[in-house]
Amino acid sequence: MPTDRRPRPHGGEVRIIGGLWKRSKLAVPDLPGLRPTPDRVRETVFNWLGQTLAGLRVLDLYAGSGALGLEAASRGAASVLLIEQHPRCAAAIDAAAQRLGAAQVQVRAADALAATHGLARAGERFDVVFIDPPYASAQQLAALRAVQPLITPQSLVYVEADTDHLFDTLDAEGWTLWRRGRAGQVHFALLRRNTPGAPSAQNP
Repeated sequence: MPTDRRPRPHGGEVRIIGGLWKRSKLAVPDLPGLRPTPDRVRETVFNWLGQTLAGLRVLDLYAGSGALGLEAASRGAASVLLIEQHPRCAAAIDAAAQRLGAAQVQVRAADALAATHGLARAGERFDVVFIDPPYASAQQLAALRAVQPLITPQSLVYVEADTDHLFDTLDAEGWTLWRRGRAGQVHFALLRRNTPGAPSAQNP
């Protein structure tokens, strides 16, 4: 059986699955390592988040195709900031946001970790953060550490990986698993900081 689990190029398109722009298509540039979060994973995550994100501030690091951030905007988020280092991806997200008339969406072509430091210096805070870096980069833990100044005890942070090893380290890193799931080789969870004032974790 093949054992190569490296991400492969994923050109084509994905669709927004709920909200104002349901069924709208998003172009996916054909680039190595770019793998939009699968539809069934996004559907599960937004079920966990409560379908509507009305009034919430959202940060989508490693935005890729923009599927997570634009899904949040479609579901009523007050503001969505998408950070994507690759210029082709950032341009595709920006074009999609303009086509949809998503005035609450801002796209920055920047390194995700560097961007978090700038946002922290500016005193920015977010209610929902999406962290889905290329699997080969193994930047999940670094990103989780970097976003800590950007969240409150009530904030939810989504993280995705290709193994479940990451989740074994989260308690020591000060995170509580709020919800956790798996779809094929995609392991994903919603997290909260393990701090006073944070709501208790829920069972999946």
